[in-house]
Amino acid sequence: MVVLLAILVTQVTGCYRGHSPKVAHPAIVTASEWGSNPDPIPADRAQRPDRITIHHAGVAWRAGDDPIQKLRGLQEWGKRERQWPDLPYHYLVAPDGRIFEGRPTSFVPESNTNYETRGHIGVQLWGNFEEQRVGREQLEATVHLVAWLCDQHVIPPSTILGHRDVADGTVCPGNDLQRYIDEGDLRVWVAEMLARRQPDIVLKDALPDGPVEWIPVAASDRAVP
Repeated sequence: MVVLLAILVTQVTGCYRGHSPKVAHPAIVTASEWGSNPDPIPADRAQRPDRITIHHAGVAWRAGDDPIQKLRGLQEWGKRERQWPDLPYHYLVAPDGRIFEGRPTSFVPESNTNYETRGHIGVQLWGNFEEQRVGREQLEATVHLVAWLCDQHVIPPSTILGHRDVADGTVCPGNDLQRYIDEGDLRVWVAEMLARRQPDIVLKDALPDGPVEWIPVAASDRAVP
């Protein structure tokens, strides 16, 4: 009986080590590639991720904005003003679909809001989705990234939530992005990727009360999805 129990425990806790990846590794600009300069993160901030939380920057993205400048600026601001040793998020997604690595997922993220952040993987999309609409490249990259994270960390898609779902006093990640969470689209697309199927990612119509402006991609504002 003891031997059987040990075998079952090994199968449950070690199942990930024995299975082949379901989701291909997305293209990610690593922290060293964009020039990250973190301070050491204390050992008591270590975590085992078990959920994924979606954020937006809360600042409108403008044509010509440079994600690397924004990364370095956010990191330095956090160290100076909040005493955060590194970026508050684990991954950040630009409007053109580029994914950037932030702090290691093995450490707890940071937040200006009051909620228990331990266990969360923080994924931020640049833009303000109270004022702008998320575009195809950014949404597709987010689905791929989140599916890969679920696969890597054995996290069920049911745990994917918006920042406003876990913290009071915030509209993050903005109405235009939050509806892909509220209506279940993001979880369905991630689950399809985990089942080795290619999801049909469809952009929604503009909300009746806005926003209507697409987030700019590359050097010009997006006119159509």
